[in-house]
Amino acid sequence: MSKTHKVFNLIILDESGSMNSIKNTIISGFNEVVQTVKGVAKQYPEQAHFISLVTFNSLHTNTLLENESVEKLNEIDKTKYNPTAGTPLFDAMGNSISQLRKITQTHSDYNVLVTILTDGEENSSKEFNGKTIKQMVDELKQQNWTFTYIGANHDVEAFAASISITNTMKFEANDQDIKKMFSKEKSSRMKYSAKIRNNEDTSKGFYD
Repeated sequence: MSKTHKVFNLIILDESGSMNSIKNTIISGFNEVVQTVKGVAKQYPEQAHFISLVTFNSLHTNTLLENESVEKLNEIDKTKYNPTAGTPLFDAMGNSISQLRKITQTHSDYNVLVTILTDGEENSSKEFNGKTIKQMVDELKQQNWTFTYIGANHDVEAFAASISITNTMKFEANDQDIKKMFSKEKSSRMKYSAKIRNNEDTSKGFYD
């Protein structure tokens, strides 16, 4: 079967200072996601998976990968992930989503899966605010975009709901809970690709 259905995976990873205490576990957990995405691509050969990876804090937003084929997705280490400074979550979301949106506008047969991983609420954005992000999410959810929000140390469901994201998962900032969280994330990605194959609704119940 030819690879016709494109799946764009955007991962937005918090690199602010509060992530430093769980840095090693986040790195190992994220590297499990790397293997999951590669495994999904092999299991569903009719789907062409692309990956964008953005890490952010108030000093910089790093685009480690931009719409690359899944083969170019590599594990991260301490040289690529160094938590520091504040949490401009809205700016990281707004800029990376806008960039990917330009790409998807040239395609017709596609799905987008956006994964946000953070341990704290927004505190330092300058370009985007909650209202503009909510409008963006609401609009894109009508266009085969699925948004997921994984968080710790704040009211995850309430904050995600304020920007129209209902697929949420909360974790405690300790090794055991983070490992459990990444395991659930893995199984959810597998189910997501199965839904695409079966032409099922991918917009809701990502973590169910």
